[in-house]
Amino acid sequence: MKIAVMGSGGWGTALALVLLENGHEVTLWSYAEGESRVLRTRRENPMLMGVSLPEGLALTSDPECVKGCGVVVLATPSFAVRGTARALAPLLDPGAVLVAVSKGIEKGTSCTLTEAIEQEAGADHPIVALCGPSHAEEVGRHVPTAVVSASRDRAAAELVQDLFMNERFRVYASDDVVGVELGAALKNVIALCAGICDGLGFGDNTKAALMTRGLTEIARLGMALGGRRETFAGLAGVGDLIVTCTSMHSRNRRAGILIGQGKTPEAAVKEIGAVVEGYYAAATARALAQKHGVEMPISEAAYQVLYNGKDPRVAIVELMTRAKKHELEDSWV
Repeated sequence: MKIAVMGSGGWGTALALVLLENGHEVTLWSYAEGESRVLRTRRENPMLMGVSLPEGLALTSDPECVKGCGVVVLATPSFAVRGTARALAPLLDPGAVLVAVSKGIEKGTSCTLTEAIEQEAGADHPIVALCGPSHAEEVGRHVPTAVVSASRDRAAAELVQDLFMNERFRVYASDDVVGVELGAALKNVIALCAGICDGLGFGDNTKAALMTRGLTEIARLGMALGGRRETFAGLAGVGDLIVTCTSMHSRNRRAGILIGQGKTPEAAVKEIGAVVEGYYAAATARALAQKHGVEMPISEAAYQVLYNGKDPRVAIVELMTRAKKHELEDSWV
């Protein structure tokens, strides 16, 4: 199949290579011609060092590369997804399947990325979210990885499953788009918090508590928005949370470490040098929680640290000394 991957960051490049290895005709699109020229000259992406780009992978900055494609993968940063979908809409073939592989919630609208794509490209294009515990650096090195292909359109979800799946990249299908996207987006907030705890010198006990209670918050909001509880116990929930909170590949965790060591959030994000999705997701998570009346104390604490200058040590003490709770919210009812 002819496929275009729109966005030549590390993740877009890694996925383009998976598709190419599976025998598809793949074009990798860069937003800027200068970036595409570097890829064509070096046959290596600076964001995915050590991974060569085969001659069979077409490289371009021309958005018209989507013409004739049965599938278009949107791999831009979350803030650019809507604009990219808007620009591509008049160029798409009728019925082309659109695959959102970025993780985030749109700032300002609080839309998931598939919602933003549908609003711009139209409902006649099946839309799939591909999410899960998947560092580009490891996918590029052929490390075994498993993700979820989620869509309201079963045929589209299973098509994407078939296109990407091979002996090192396993794909499960799901119809819970809300749960998959929210799990993938909101774990970035918890990963920032995990990094802050690392930067403060806390240990495994702290991180385990943070991840467990953070997952509870994510599931609570996700179910309020229509996601299913079991999705948050799966790859796009606890799976993605584990990998993002524990790995140094995670930009969110690394930014959090810098904040815990005393840098301002703005300075930490700048030092990472790439998009730190959790920084933006903290604001949208807070807006969604307030809108739907969902209690999310860890996410609220993250927002106060990131945007209002609260001392992380103070935020942690406040979390630890909150009113007593039952771990299972519906116990003894």
